Amino acid sequence: MSKKNKPDGRGFVYSTDPGFQFEHGAEAPETSPPSQQTLKVRPDTKQRAGKVVTLIEGFVGKEDDLKELEKKLKSFCGTGGSSKDGIIIIQGDQREKIVQWLLKNNYSKTKKVN
Repeated sequence: MSKKNKPDGRGFVYSTDPGFQFEHGAEAPETSPPSQQTLKVRPDTKQRAGKVVTLIEGFVGKEDDLKELEKKLKSFCGTGGSSKDGIIIIQGDQREKIVQWLLKNNYSKTKKVN
């Protein structure tokens, strides 16, 4: 397969048009410094069989930086979790620990939502 016909995220694999070019979407915004991030930390139980998870919402930046923050929070809390669409999901009710860690690491605009 030639370079111009590489698959993309939308499922296109091949085109017979010799002038065809994939349209690339907008780039992810640059990651703001921690002091300018406005993060909300809240519990959630929806569609989780009654189990509580902690959501960290409002992260603005690249997906790699979101994954790095997720990894640090999971390590600090000693639990599992995941991240996607700018939201970090940490297993269990870890609001106090997460807010402590975020404030210690210069995320000064952090809010704990009940």
